Amino acid sequence: MSKPIVAIVGRPNVGKSTLFNALAGERISIVKDTPGVTRDRIYANITWLNTSFTMIDTGGIEPESSDIILSRMRDQAQIAIDTADVILFMTDVRQGLVDSDAKVADMIRRSGKPVVLAVNKVDNYKNQIMDVYEFYNLGIGEPIPISAEGKQGLGDLLDEVMKHFPSEADLTEEEDIPKVAIVGKPNVGKSSIINRLLGENRVIVSNIAGTTRDAIDTKVVHNGQEYIFIDTAGLRKKSKIKEDLERYSIIRTVTAVERADVVLCVIDAVEGITEQDAKICGIAHDQGKGIIIVVNKWDAIEKNDKTVNKYAGDIRDILSFAPYAEITYVSAITGQRLPKLFDLIDTVLQNQTLRVQTGVLNEIITEAVAMQQPPTDKGKRLKIFYATQVSVKPPTFVIFVNDKKLMHFSYVRYLENRIREAFGFKGTSLKFITRERSEK
Repeated sequence: MSKPIVAIVGRPNVGKSTLFNALAGERISIVKDTPGVTRDRIYANITWLNTSFTMIDTGGIEPESSDIILSRMRDQAQIAIDTADVILFMTDVRQGLVDSDAKVADMIRRSGKPVVLAVNKVDNYKNQIMDVYEFYNLGIGEPIPISAEGKQGLGDLLDEVMKHFPSEADLTEEEDIPKVAIVGKPNVGKSSIINRLLGENRVIVSNIAGTTRDAIDTKVVHNGQEYIFIDTAGLRKKSKIKEDLERYSIIRTVTAVERADVVLCVIDAVEGITEQDAKICGIAHDQGKGIIIVVNKWDAIEKNDKTVNKYAGDIRDILSFAPYAEITYVSAITGQRLPKLFDLIDTVLQNQTLRVQTGVLNEIITEAVAMQQPPTDKGKRLKIFYATQVSVKPPTFVIFVNDKKLMHFSYVRYLENRIREAFGFKGTSLKFITRERSEK
């Protein structure tokens, strides 16, 4: 089920990032040691009262600035507004209501999205409440006083935000139809691939507006199976300013990946795999999605008997955090291997939902332990009592042990490799949770 999206917008220096970090907490401040993945502090998955949602941070909006950087921030904020289910509009009680606030409010109002108005830096409610009331003049609802730095009023704010989330019925609509997101850098051929897939098969059933999302959803039927393709192909660089990964492009990628079951990460064969590709694929890996690496423009490459191995080796090196990802080489121009993409998508979908019986799983674990003894520390050896699969998308396993501290990540990786040898799980990540229990 896709999570609701909340975008924080407002003028520069009103405290958007402070609020973002206060709500995200450890999730955003801890940088995991994952090779090849650079974490961007632009989005976070947040849970409040058992409800999860994705929060997007944006740069400050200067409505009328001609400065190239500020105009790019404005473009990025507009994409966030278009993408979000709910807009969290932040203002600053100390600066008071200024002309730029009114202009940002007009920009938000045109979106037609639900808006929650937060008045930040209210450190003394009794003394500042009259200043808060001034923000009623924006005409976008009741201002909620908060202090992002002091973490005051955040519960009331989140309660108000959650009132505007889509209903369960809206979120579960078409839940059974597999969703495939096409992501990648600008100009790698995402548009060409999706157009070729749709054109060749001539099976477009309908175009569905991407329900409060910026991407366009297209429903396709192939061999009697329905799919929804989430097209993020509209990403283009808006200036010649070089950035490793455009801030605003992450927004569309994150929200498309969030909704998808399988993610096609498109790479330019001529340019080869880059760190920017790793960041984009890392988003899909972080969210436990099925991943297919689609190397496009394969027709433009001079090939010999070592070409495929070289490309595969480069991809595996850069995407070392996702060794399970499937790789295919295609050409959107000639149509080479594109029809086989559906077979690959079906395989990854099956692996995403594959369930392993507990008895069979434990036979594999027991055999793995016999082949390689678990680690020890200060004379105490790790004991694995049993394992069980608890969920799918991605397949998630709980392993019960005598001491969690002894379960080194390298041994988890070893067990994962044994499980993959036995059951495949090609194209999908596996998640492992370690739990302690007594030896009784």
